[in-house]
Amino acid sequence: MTNNPVTAALIGSALALLPPVWVYSRHVVTLVHEAGHALVALLTGRRLNAVRLHSDTSGHTISSGRPHGPGMVAMAAAGYLAPAVLGLACIWLVSSGLTSWALWAALLTLALILLYIRNWFGLVVVGLAGGVVAVLIWRTSAEVQDLAASIFAWFLLVAAPRTTLDLWSHRRRARTRTTDADLLARLTRLPAAVWNAFLLIATLAALAVAVVLLRSA
Repeated sequence: MTNNPVTAALIGSALALLPPVWVYSRHVVTLVHEAGHALVALLTGRRLNAVRLHSDTSGHTISSGRPHGPGMVAMAAAGYLAPAVLGLACIWLVSSGLTSWALWAALLTLALILLYIRNWFGLVVVGLAGGVVAVLIWRTSAEVQDLAASIFAWFLLVAAPRTTLDLWSHRRRARTRTTDADLLARLTRLPAAVWNAFLLIATLAALAVAVVLLRSA
């Protein structure tokens, strides 16, 4: 693992917490969010039709298949959980000396998502992300790769609960009910607030696990 785990955690957290940086770094979270929807859609047998990323940091994943059932619920829940899951996976891979696996998996995932991008802004975001990962794979040392992957992991782990809190605020302000939490409510008949709370608790739990791993490193 990187020789600077605390430094990586601090830098990653700053990328998710400092407002001037968050304006731009949130696009990465949106990409991971929509990739989570897309990958779970494919894994559950749904047909993935399109992925769109927008300049206002919103995104949209369109799939076809059964409008109800476990597959649809899993896909709807995957977006807000994806950053936390990916962050923990990165922490584990780096600590296990498998950073190169994480980078190659990221590059292959971005290539897959690229096939379904249907707008120019999304194409630019995915292309830039793929370029950064490619440079890390072919042009940097193992130590730099470890540090970059650790920073990215901590960024996602802190950003995950932040976006679920943003979801809560958005639902209180907006009159429309089109968020993932509202979709989950329609699919399961559990209130959207319950789903929002579940997503917040789950993402905070992932962050807590990462903190424990950091303390024991």
